[in-house]
Amino acid sequence: MHNSTQPVMQWDLNQVPYHDIDIQAVHSREDLFYLVAGASFIEIAADLYTDNLIQYFNDQPEIMAWLEEHWKFEETRHGYVLRDYSKHVWPDFDWDRAYQAFFNDYSLQCTQDALEPTRCLEMAARCVVETGTATFYQALSELANEPVLARMAGLIRADEINHYKHFYQYFRLYREMDPTGRIKVFRAIGRRVLEARNSDAETALWHVYRVHRNITNDSDKSEFREMCARFRQQFRQYYPLGMATKMLLRPLDLPKAVTRVVEGPLVKMAERVMGGKQ
Repeated sequence: MHNSTQPVMQWDLNQVPYHDIDIQAVHSREDLFYLVAGASFIEIAADLYTDNLIQYFNDQPEIMAWLEEHWKFEETRHGYVLRDYSKHVWPDFDWDRAYQAFFNDYSLQCTQDALEPTRCLEMAARCVVETGTATFYQALSELANEPVLARMAGLIRADEINHYKHFYQYFRLYREMDPTGRIKVFRAIGRRVLEARNSDAETALWHVYRVHRNITNDSDKSEFREMCARFRQQFRQYYPLGMATKMLLRPLDLPKAVTRVVEGPLVKMAERVMGGKQ
């Protein structure tokens, strides 16, 4: 965990001071290597699912403009700063080769068919994705023992929370246009959470693993799965479970009494978000 007593560094994601990275502190951290490289893959590939969303929400020019001009730009910026960090700290890793293999695989998964059947439910699902990313970067900022990475993760977290707020606002817009019951919203949230552990995050980590370990046989993933389980265990102690639960509950707009009833299942869902889009 990084030292919170260190002075706050005054820089943003447009000009990350890679020259200030404490390479000695972070180079041997295998968990950070995989998390940073894997996250960079997913964020840079944002243009794929941005295009799908723009096509899906083509009845709202304001939403389309925000997706293209703000969300896509910020997501890919996250990816590029993480990529540059990865290349600076772990120069022996063939990032470009691993990313290309990931992109070829991921592009087959990222299709219109993966979206929810209604725009309202897809916006609820987007809230789940942004919950996963915001809480991932919150935990990463605490897990990191290197100040530049810790601050970078904190800045990305702030962007992801802002994205969540936009998707939640659009969710409410579509819910007013097409009233949707809480049960349907809850099911959409549940579907996206259950998908998270077995989708983009695992795909990204697998391609980092393949290139890093020079694996040519895809059939046996037992060691890879053991590594992922070990990382999740390490990650768990930093994961903001309360934050995730609160964010997952918000689209349900529940009375307090009902919230108490469903909070238990939502806590379990929040635990599963740990393996999502980040």
